[in-house]
Amino acid sequence: MKPIDLTLTISKSIPSFPGSPKPQFILWSDIKDDGYTLELLFLSSHTGTHLDAPYHFVKNGIKIHQIPLDRLIGKAILIKLKKTKNSPITKGDIILFEKKNQIIPNHSSVLFFTEWQKNLKKDNYFTENPGLNKSAANYLVSKKINLVGIDSPNIDLGKDESFPVHHLFSKNNILIVENLTNLNKISSREFNFTILPLKLKDATGSPVRAVAS
Repeated sequence: MKPIDLTLTISKSIPSFPGSPKPQFILWSDIKDDGYTLELLFLSSHTGTHLDAPYHFVKNGIKIHQIPLDRLIGKAILIKLKKTKNSPITKGDIILFEKKNQIIPNHSSVLFFTEWQKNLKKDNYFTENPGLNKSAANYLVSKKINLVGIDSPNIDLGKDESFPVHHLFSKNNILIVENLTNLNKISSREFNFTILPLKLKDATGSPVRAVAS
């Protein structure tokens, strides 16, 4: 399979999670005065397509720079579930996928395609997004899943400000990837993935370059 970029482009205009700063690209040097061009970046570590380290919600969780590379490169299972605003991904949804396709092995990485990414520019993108409910999250925890990704800005339902799935996954050392894009271009249920964050010491998260192949 030809590599597929699953990553949003970060720019000044990319929508940001409510309360987070908008990215800024600040010109620091230019060719005319300095002989080269260089910019400073000001942005949240959870901007665009990004990875949450367990430390984001658990005090003693692993941090971005501590995540082993073998957890960021491997095979993933793609679950396609069309979801509308405020629609939960349930344990029943996952079990139905397994009955129709394959049992998800323990320690797998799982990505969810909900079609929500098409709403990126809409006002409700961050507030009414689909996400996992507790039954789905607990089911994945029981399988000791490595990583869960989604094409929405939040693994939790947008209307649930207590972030129960974030807490549960972080407590169980499950990595979270949010704001994936182009999942519709993946034709197979299982594929190779590479999701690489910046190696930022003691950080809770990082933008990533995510690729399917």
